[in-house]
Amino acid sequence: MELMVLLNALVTRLLFVLHSLIGVWRVTAVKKEPKYWLLALLNLLLCLETGLTLKFKQGRGYKWFSPAIFLYLICIVPSLWLLELHHGTQYCGNEPGAVQVNVSNQDFNQSRESSHGSEGTDHHIIQTAKVFVNQLSTICETVWTLALHQTFLLLLVVGRWLLPIGVEITRDQLSQLLLMFVGTAADILEFASETLDIEDVRKNYALINAILAVWTWSMLQFPLDLAVQHIGCKPSASARRIPSLLLCRYSAELWNIGVSLFIQDGPFFIVRSILMGHFRIFNQMLVFFTAKNVLVVTLQLYRLAVITLDFRATVLQKSRKGEVCCCPCEPYEAHATGHQENEMKEFVAFPPKEESQAPSEDH
Repeated sequence: MELMVLLNALVTRLLFVLHSLIGVWRVTAVKKEPKYWLLALLNLLLCLETGLTLKFKQGRGYKWFSPAIFLYLICIVPSLWLLELHHGTQYCGNEPGAVQVNVSNQDFNQSRESSHGSEGTDHHIIQTAKVFVNQLSTICETVWTLALHQTFLLLLVVGRWLLPIGVEITRDQLSQLLLMFVGTAADILEFASETLDIEDVRKNYALINAILAVWTWSMLQFPLDLAVQHIGCKPSASARRIPSLLLCRYSAELWNIGVSLFIQDGPFFIVRSILMGHFRIFNQMLVFFTAKNVLVVTLQLYRLAVITLDFRATVLQKSRKGEVCCCPCEPYEAHATGHQENEMKEFVAFPPKEESQAPSEDH
């Protein structure tokens, strides 16, 4: 096993575990109940996955799916749900937060002066650590929750970058996937922060649960790599059906369209439309992002129509020329080469008559 592959696999999963533990610590601090530390046991699943990946895959990834990303979602999403559902996260002023930071800085300066005058460097380090922890504890709850959301999405992108890739995905495909994840993460963060910060939404417990459910549903696209990989197919009899051929040729494009319509922009548009239509909640950003979702959904449907018409034209063109409609994602030359190989086998099995009659002439 390569050393860099081992380090990347271990460091990335360690970052996942540390971030999820910070989320559990915040839930315990907000709820003031030690029983929420049991959420940390979810990290055992990630530890088990690490051992299995190192043993059976030598630290490298799997095809089409990342178990480490999926288990990281399982570890951190419950903590974010509890923080968003907590009633204290809906009130936070900017001025009190600034006062708390100033008080913490003053305490830091006092502890620094006392440490220089009395006990020395070791005492100074301990006092500095205590002041730093106290300063983190006094940060407003909504700031903590938003910071966890932001670092969560950033760590998803960075973690997917650091995780060793498998043999099925190339670095070019990985770079395309990471660029898609950056845009997706920005949209998801905007959806969660923009809708949950509305005061009328915070007063409706069922609406908060619905928004968080849609947010969780949108996160399920991160463990999947189908957006940049084509599904391999063989020119068999079952694969010659039109839907199978279409999926074979445009699998990555169809997956992107499906994600946008059913996992991200489609559900986001439904939630925002309900907020404006049923609950009569209007603001400038809500209207703008609703219009953006409508535009994206329309463009994805247009893209689907273009793909379908292009595929239909290709099939009709091949049928008019009398060509065998093999799987479009397989090169036609490979199909012809296979036909030539079959003819060569038949040629070897049944040699020409001249060669077969040559020994008899010698006799």
